[in-house]
Amino acid sequence: MRYLILIIQTKKTTGAMFFAAVSCLLTSCLSAPSRAPGIGAPVPWSALPGWQEDRLAQTWPALLNNCQKMPARDSRWQALCADAALFPDPDDDTARAFFETRFIAHEVVADNSAGDGLITGYYEPLVHGSLVKTGRFRYPLYGRPDDLVTVELGELYPELKGKRLRGRLAGQRVVPYYSRAEIGKGKHPSQDNVIAWVDDQVALFFLEIQGSGRVQLPDGRLLHVGYADQNGYPYVAIGRTLVESGALKLEEATMPAIRAWLNANPDEAQAVLNSNPSYVFFTLREPDATGPVGALNVPLLPQRSIAVDPNYIPLGSPVWLDTTLPGSEPRPYRQLEFAQDTGGAIRGPARADLFLGFGETAERLAGAMRSRGRLYVLLPSARQMNQASAE
Repeated sequence: MRYLILIIQTKKTTGAMFFAAVSCLLTSCLSAPSRAPGIGAPVPWSALPGWQEDRLAQTWPALLNNCQKMPARDSRWQALCADAALFPDPDDDTARAFFETRFIAHEVVADNSAGDGLITGYYEPLVHGSLVKTGRFRYPLYGRPDDLVTVELGELYPELKGKRLRGRLAGQRVVPYYSRAEIGKGKHPSQDNVIAWVDDQVALFFLEIQGSGRVQLPDGRLLHVGYADQNGYPYVAIGRTLVESGALKLEEATMPAIRAWLNANPDEAQAVLNSNPSYVFFTLREPDATGPVGALNVPLLPQRSIAVDPNYIPLGSPVWLDTTLPGSEPRPYRQLEFAQDTGGAIRGPARADLFLGFGETAERLAGAMRSRGRLYVLLPSARQMNQASAE
């Protein structure tokens, strides 16, 4: 923090100038250089609030899910996963010892002076739909369009590794794909790409934001759907649109309030929805899947999986989350999570979206959750690096 003493005098004397200089030094007038946002310095385990209280045995399924993908992404995880397989059903103390001996905790440096970031929640919603279009079920839930083209920019420009361009072919040119407004006005994929028809365009919009969910058919059957692709446009939060237009105050812009406003203002709702040009396409999931699949391509576990910005936090990393859950009396929430997902709205170093599961409780918590919090990333220790080098 920068402190500054200003001495204002009509006559500047040598003594006064000397006093000002000494005061400045004693009060740290010269600020320390700011740290770059992202993964910071290592910290002791005692620096993680609540570390000793978490039921870490509950994280084991998420860790084993990680082991399906991480060894191919990061060689340090090969030894980690081999060690994890030696403990098929650990208790909390064993799980804690595993993490403490194989990982090093690092603070995440936020891009603000407070050192914390925004923590939100998401869930797996239920929408009502039909396999055929009717008067009630008239809003299409699209699968990935056949004319959507994806260009991996890293194959042409190594410095853009991980970046991709989405569009469609117009002759021999790649042009932007249709925006949300254009899709709504008829420039949409073929009806052959419709997975189901749903009865509520607002519910369908929020299904896109969540990225996965379930469609209940009239006969009671459930279709499990998950993210397949996106039209290439950046995500724009419609809550911001409503705040900027004066329809809602900033503190009112929660998911329940936004949904209520859209339902109460049907004539204006479409324009608000269209302010987010991003459009998500889905794919059918197996009905017996253990949960929705995130960006790491492993099942997400309620309250053990989070979405992060992979530009700052490596996908697959264990992350200690220190935040609060909403309610009439907000309560501390301190648990080990796994960065197994991403999201268009999840941008920044100390930014996380907590997966809360399926059902009314998950929906209620996700809709109200907008908390401040801190993140600590667990990275493989030198031991794991040495084993990876030896192999």
